[in-house]
Amino acid sequence: MHSWIEISPDSDFPIQNLPFGIFETDDRDPRVGVAIGEYVLDLCAVARLNFFELIDIDPNVFHRPYLNDFIALGKPTWRAVRNRVSALLRNDNDEISGSSDMIDKCLVKQSDVRMLMPVKVGNYTDFYSSIEHATNVGTMFRDPKNALLPNWKHIPIGYHGRASSIVVSGTDIRRPNGQTKAPDADAPTFGPSRLLDFELEVAFITGKETKLGESITPNEADNYIFGLVLFNDWSARDMQTWEYVPLGPFLAKSFASSISPWVVTLDALEPFKVKGPAQDPKPLPYLEFSGNHNYDIKLEVLIQPEGAAENSICHSNFKYMYWNMNQQLAHQSSNGCNIQVGDMYASGTISGSDKGSYGSMLELTWRGTQPIKLSDGTERKFINDYDTVIMRGYGERNGIRIGFGEVKGKVLPAL
Repeated sequence: MHSWIEISPDSDFPIQNLPFGIFETDDRDPRVGVAIGEYVLDLCAVARLNFFELIDIDPNVFHRPYLNDFIALGKPTWRAVRNRVSALLRNDNDEISGSSDMIDKCLVKQSDVRMLMPVKVGNYTDFYSSIEHATNVGTMFRDPKNALLPNWKHIPIGYHGRASSIVVSGTDIRRPNGQTKAPDADAPTFGPSRLLDFELEVAFITGKETKLGESITPNEADNYIFGLVLFNDWSARDMQTWEYVPLGPFLAKSFASSISPWVVTLDALEPFKVKGPAQDPKPLPYLEFSGNHNYDIKLEVLIQPEGAAENSICHSNFKYMYWNMNQQLAHQSSNGCNIQVGDMYASGTISGSDKGSYGSMLELTWRGTQPIKLSDGTERKFINDYDTVIMRGYGERNGIRIGFGEVKGKVLPAL
């Protein structure tokens, strides 16, 4: 399948992808768009030109500052809209391409738009589902022979995070202040975090609600997931070390998390489904599933110092996750917790088995004992002020690349 829009072979956004997002320009207020090559298809304009007339949908649902209202219409509607967009963009369809006026009304260059938060996030859960990451952290801070806590292979560990501080790619991140305590100090001090870190994650967004008391099985979970974004769970390691006992992450995480602006649908990612790692011991029945629910998505992290070149420091893959998204959502709802449209669920740091695939500076530099050398001659134990952290991800099969674009954030000094 090909589009009448010229698309580079290495583009994240071929006609087989068609991710949804929210954009604005100088003359278009916030609205729903779909990425296609170097362009954005304005779904508000498309709807008002009656190109969705065979779909039972209010055109005004695309004239919104968030995707939530569109997502709430349900999977059959998401799929119908995406299929119609695909038809309009195919090279054998001239409904838009046959008129320069239609093209001008419906297409905008990505370089001319400002991407906004795609969803209004009501609830945010961060999981801890990479066995390699959990083992590395357990080895650093506990007994290496017992790196995993006794519950880790039985339960998708997670915590309820701060939804209000999730920001879209391109938003500057302010280094947080907080309490820290040096190992040789008698008392804590308050000030800027010295050990600022990223965490390479992928997050899914729910698109269907449940009522309080209801639960979801892993085999039902695909019907509740709208799509995925890249996710940077910024972390202040020195604050985290001091505060996380006994209740876990708090201010060390809640100051900011960054997401990519385009939401890639499960339909687009279907070709990249793969079998996940063997789960031993066998999960309890409510976490059992059939089929493949891991995804072969290549992930990369780069650091760009102020005025210098990008440095690739990590290559990982979403397929490494021990607990898959379906199990995570099943566990989240297993106690009757109600799921809402626009909720966000992050995977936890995604690390592989070799050092180059570790998804955080904590692991890459092994608590700062093995600094990374950058191309400008400087070293990094953790993230410095004015560094920009960039994450990219894509799946590729049979020459077709389905990508997420990127999530990036520049660190500013603490106030």
